[in-house]
Amino acid sequence: MDSGTKYKRVLLKLSGEALSGSLEYGIDPQSLEAIAYRITEAANTGVELAVVVGGGNIWRGVNAENYGMDRATADYIGMLATVMNSLALQDSLENMGTLTRTQTAISIQAVAEPYIRRRAIRHLEKGRVVIFGGGTGSPHVTTDTAAALKAVELKVDLLLMSKHGVDGVYDSDPNKNPSATKFDTITYMDALNRRLNVMDATAVSLCMDNQIPIVVFDLLPVGNLMAILNGEKIGTEIVEDI
Repeated sequence: MDSGTKYKRVLLKLSGEALSGSLEYGIDPQSLEAIAYRITEAANTGVELAVVVGGGNIWRGVNAENYGMDRATADYIGMLATVMNSLALQDSLENMGTLTRTQTAISIQAVAEPYIRRRAIRHLEKGRVVIFGGGTGSPHVTTDTAAALKAVELKVDLLLMSKHGVDGVYDSDPNKNPSATKFDTITYMDALNRRLNVMDATAVSLCMDNQIPIVVFDLLPVGNLMAILNGEKIGTEIVEDI
C-alpha cells in the first residue's frame, strides 16, 4: 500500500518517559494506549513506520552509575528496560489490530526477533510497524544514537524525535526560562554548536552526515503526528540549510 503522506518511511523515537505519563515510574496504561493509537493512525495511512523506544521510565543508567554501579552493567539494565517498553507497546498496538514486530539489539529470542536489517526492511515493506528495543546493544550509547543509526540503516525519509512534554527546540530550557525562544527550523550545525541538548551530539552528527531531516515534537497532542506526515510544520525541524 502506497503512503498517502509526504514520506514513505519514517522512524519515530519515543522517550521512555512518554510511556509513564503522569506516573513517576513505570508504564501508564492510558499513555501507552494514546501513543499506540497515534502510531496506528499513522500506520493506517500506508507510511512505513519504525519505532525506537527509550527506557527512562524504568531505569536510567547514568543515575545508577552515580550511585556506584558499573556503567556498562547499568546500561545493559537500561537496554532490558527498553525491551520491556517495546513489548508493552507491541501488545497495545496489536490490540488495535496493527501488525507489529519487535526486534532487539541484544538477543532475547523467547520474546522478540534479533535485529536483522534486511528482515526489518521486509517487515516495513509488508506494512508492519517495527519496534526496536535494546538500544544499539552496546553500553555508553544512548537510545537517541540508536534511533539515528536505525534511521541511517533503514534509509528513512525522516527521523521524528518525540520528547516528553517538549514541543520543539528552544534556545534555552523553557521550564526554567519563560522567555525561551522556540525555533521553527534550525541547522544541524547550529544544534551542535549551541549545545541545545535536544538529542546527543553523536545522533545529530549521524543525521547530518547522512542528510536525514529531524523533527522534534510532542507526540501526545492529537493530530501532531499526522500533521507532520502530511507535510505541515509542527515542532522544530533540524536540517542541513535554512
